[in-house]
Amino acid sequence: MLDLGKFLRLQCRNLTNFDANPARLERHEGPGWVRGIDLNGEGSMQEQIFFDGPGRNGLQPSAAATSSDGGLPVFPVQHFSIHGRVFTATDPGLQLALASIHDDAERPRCLCVAGGVEMYVARHRKYVVKRMPETGKDHHPSCPSYEPDAALSGLGELVGEAVLEPEPGRVELRVDFPWTRTQGHALPRGEISEPAEITVPRRRMSLRAVMHFLFERAGFNRWTPAMAGKRNQGVLCKYLLAAAADIDVKGIPLAERLYVPEPFQESTKADAAQRRREKLAILQPRDGHAPLALVIGEFKACDRAEHACRIWIRHMPDAPLLMPTKSWERLARVHASLLEARDADTERRIRLMIAALIRARRELTYEIDSASLMLASDQWIPLEGGHECPLIDALVGQERRFLKPLRYDAPQGGVFPNALLLDGGATPIPLHIVSAFAGAKERTAKEKAVAKGECWAWRTEQPMPALPSPAA
Repeated sequence: MLDLGKFLRLQCRNLTNFDANPARLERHEGPGWVRGIDLNGEGSMQEQIFFDGPGRNGLQPSAAATSSDGGLPVFPVQHFSIHGRVFTATDPGLQLALASIHDDAERPRCLCVAGGVEMYVARHRKYVVKRMPETGKDHHPSCPSYEPDAALSGLGELVGEAVLEPEPGRVELRVDFPWTRTQGHALPRGEISEPAEITVPRRRMSLRAVMHFLFERAGFNRWTPAMAGKRNQGVLCKYLLAAAADIDVKGIPLAERLYVPEPFQESTKADAAQRRREKLAILQPRDGHAPLALVIGEFKACDRAEHACRIWIRHMPDAPLLMPTKSWERLARVHASLLEARDADTERRIRLMIAALIRARRELTYEIDSASLMLASDQWIPLEGGHECPLIDALVGQERRFLKPLRYDAPQGGVFPNALLLDGGATPIPLHIVSAFAGAKERTAKEKAVAKGECWAWRTEQPMPALPSPAA
């Protein structure tokens, strides 16, 4: 535990001695995992790993670990001011300090910017520091609690109507799809009459928007150099399920209805299959109602037949999802550009993610009720289209820190930046791509967005300009 003056002196002293390469100031074990050091009362350093929760808005200590690359210890991303003293996430006194203000008006402050940003304390198994609602943009872009203004992505149109926070840390999503199908005959129609009242329509999230929300909350739309090589199917499964743990849909915890395939291994495939059957046992019909579940995974292939198709998802080689051939043809027609993007001449592979609502067609046979597709980079960063691949590859290759705004259900994606550069200074730098293949409406929307203010822009019929330099 340090007073503020001693903390600042230690920071200045150690920043003078440490390598200034930004890639060495942070270590990530997939989304949310950050390696840093603990500064105790003597100013000694001990490397730790701690978890920054789904959406990067909580912080709690975990077990100690040593650096796998032999690099120097580095500072943790966040420090908190409590009662005028500064605590690191691994400080032994942090839990007592948080307990002392848990039921108080006193709030911890994140010290990522001058004056700090107010946060709040929640209690799960331990006390956790979390971001206050609508304060993400007040944090420094390099801070794990930073989130851009919601207006910079399609999320802005949904917050307050389709995305609600009934209590801190708990999110309710209002969606346009059901959790249950009712079996039986349709109700008989009577005479059409004038309605007695008019209901104002409310925004509802589509399957694509829910997939975007999960990827953003799990941190897959954010990138730092130390994440390279740390993302795989196991990380995808773990963090999407962790993100779903705090989300309710139609009064049901999303984690209860979400299945993400485990990494497939021949030696453990029987155990994995048994866990899948146990998870999807919720699809058993009850009292004339057929429950639905949500499967998110990487689309692999479609085996077409006359009446039905078998949809294969990577890491599920023993359990295809069935889909009527006509339904697949409609899906393929709507998402033709995404399916074609998998064959694009890109430097790295493009993943095609599928979000499928499924039901039990018969015992242990799963049928797709509805589905949506989304492109992602080889590092599972969501993409709006193949035109974003060169920019994402350049950002990753140059070891930059950035965030990918997602479209959700917005009618035009061109109004949003294609990426936000987080290492260019105290404010994020919007990066825009004006594609030569964009439709007239999309290109007009993008040109208007570029003309609004200072940003970086690349018109794809020309060579890509140099990216803004990292801040010193």
